[in-house]
Amino acid sequence: MLTGAARLAGVLGQPVAHSRSPRLHGYWLRQHGIDGAYLPLPVVPEQFARAVRGLMACGFRGANVTIPHKLAAFEICDSVDASARRAGAVNTMVFAEGRIHGSNTDGFGFLESIREQAPGWQASDGPAVLLGAGGAARAIAAALLDAGCPRLTLVNRSLDRAEALAHDLGGPVAVAAEPPLGDVALVVNTTSLGMAGHPPLMLDLTPLPAAAVVADIVYVPLETPLLAQARARGLRGVDGLGMLLHQARPGFAAWFGVEPLVDATLRAFVAHDIPPR
Repeated sequence: MLTGAARLAGVLGQPVAHSRSPRLHGYWLRQHGIDGAYLPLPVVPEQFARAVRGLMACGFRGANVTIPHKLAAFEICDSVDASARRAGAVNTMVFAEGRIHGSNTDGFGFLESIREQAPGWQASDGPAVLLGAGGAARAIAAALLDAGCPRLTLVNRSLDRAEALAHDLGGPVAVAAEPPLGDVALVVNTTSLGMAGHPPLMLDLTPLPAAAVVADIVYVPLETPLLAQARARGLRGVDGLGMLLHQARPGFAAWFGVEPLVDATLRAFVAHDIPPR
């Protein structure tokens, strides 16, 4: 049971009812016997800054931020780390001594998920192709480049948006209308294609080398058509649930003082109602 000394955090979004973060953090809180709670916090954009200040006034340790508030969170922070600056957005806020520190753990979560589901993979293994140019693409692209990816190609319906992202990222980043897969070590889908209720992602994976990894940040369903196609070819596939689980680790550690682990039991608990395909 909670006491008056309970540590509090939550997730700000609109909508937020679909978020699995309360279930995820609630699991860790119970596992470690922590006097604390992690709450879903539905907030409309025009009330975002006021809501954050209110949470601070109520003694919250911090909060996660999801759609549509990640850019607003970046603006409200008193300080941000390198991950947030590179991504241009904040998904994790820590409140301390009346100040807001922001970070972006999406890239960290993505890299940790690949390392877990495709053991031995390294960003330096070869070129990567990233489909999409939104907020998640920005965070993942920055993480890949910082981890040593030798060349990154952005593929997006709007070439202007991809070119703007490439300019912001700097480094060995190209833009293409079609994915060049012949010598690629990693393909990442950051779009909503393949998500439940959306059209499938139509991509011919035949040119990929046998050692390539195919990752999809979609996790509803767990096995997207893209991942099913990759596994049918004998390629290693990485689903989106791992990114969700691992991106939560830094925030939990900052708010509740424990380094949590991602394991098979946690994964099954969070995925209990996610359709497998």
